[in-house]
Amino acid sequence: MGYPIRFNRLEFAGSLGDLGTLLPLAIGMTLINGLNPVGLFLAVGLFYIMSGLYLGVTSPVQPMKVIGAYAVATAMSAHQVLASGLLMSLLLLVLGATGAITVIGRYTPNAVVRGVQLSTGTLLMSQGVKLILGTAKLQILRQAAEPYLVVQHLGPVPIGIIIGCVGFVLTLLLLENRKLPAGLVVVAAGLVVGLALGTREGLNELRLNFQLPELLPLGFPRQVDFTFAFLALVLPQMPMTIGNAVIADADLSRQYFGEHSRRVTERALCILMALGNMISFVLGGMPLCTGAGGLAAHFRFGARTAGSNLIIGALFCLLSLAFGEYILALLYLLPMAILGVLLLFAGSQLALTIIDIQARKELFVALAMLGITLATNLAVGFLVGFVLAYILKSDRLKI
Repeated sequence: MGYPIRFNRLEFAGSLGDLGTLLPLAIGMTLINGLNPVGLFLAVGLFYIMSGLYLGVTSPVQPMKVIGAYAVATAMSAHQVLASGLLMSLLLLVLGATGAITVIGRYTPNAVVRGVQLSTGTLLMSQGVKLILGTAKLQILRQAAEPYLVVQHLGPVPIGIIIGCVGFVLTLLLLENRKLPAGLVVVAAGLVVGLALGTREGLNELRLNFQLPELLPLGFPRQVDFTFAFLALVLPQMPMTIGNAVIADADLSRQYFGEHSRRVTERALCILMALGNMISFVLGGMPLCTGAGGLAAHFRFGARTAGSNLIIGALFCLLSLAFGEYILALLYLLPMAILGVLLLFAGSQLALTIIDIQARKELFVALAMLGITLATNLAVGFLVGFVLAYILKSDRLKI
């Protein structure tokens, strides 16, 4: 079993550490793809609680990034997105239930795991900088660096850059402070800015309206949706999920928590993600996963136990059930630049796992995977790195 469950300011701060990954894609898939906001955030909350209770240590919940990014960029229909979530659920269930994922994990070289972590960390840092500069996909689609603030510039300087720089310095100063946890302070400061300078979009319509969610609120996808989703979304997503959300996540959990993470196995993560995606599908939400980047974020900002999962999970469940579709009005209060700061520090924490690599060949594999990932995507980087690592086992080849 994991650590005894704790509920304190550090667990609360750590639970907020991964909002930079979760919120931009969640908001984008609600606004652009038409997913149900109540079901989406309720599924996120339930998945947080379920994984925390079983695993016993802090564990992240994230959108499946390949699916989410491509769906938002191409404005796919809600039915196509839902179909991809159900298909991922079934495939992960097969991998976990049969034990196939354990075999894959056993034969995945350490250099490949570190390459996935380095690449994911770098991508998170890059996305964080984009959110601060105002060049992330959601910001481009809304044609504003801070879509939910009435002020866009202070003189010639974009407001997002100012908020990001202040948030960065504040986080740096408080990163090891246990009385004033950085994640909690920075998110609270962002909400203050949102209340003072926000557009308050939808906030005047906010009402307590407790009601249970609908099941299959968007209906059931058609066969053509499943066919399209499998080819366009599931096939590119699967290698990334196996590499980052399963193998790299389990490895990082062992690094952070040692024997306390014995329940965080590749098999357990697959089955938990399968169940989480089944719940999300039924509620009309987005495809969900865990991930090494999210775990690094939770850990960096103070989370250690399942308490962080229960805190953020209960918060999302409560907000979804209490405010329904108007939950987005509350989330709009948090500036994009603040989410960027969280991503920047989470990404750096994850990328630093490469420091335990000493062999030149292993370092080459990890760096090659980073280059391939930046040029294509993490799924390709993972597959090429896997092959490259085994080729370089030959003593005839020198780096």
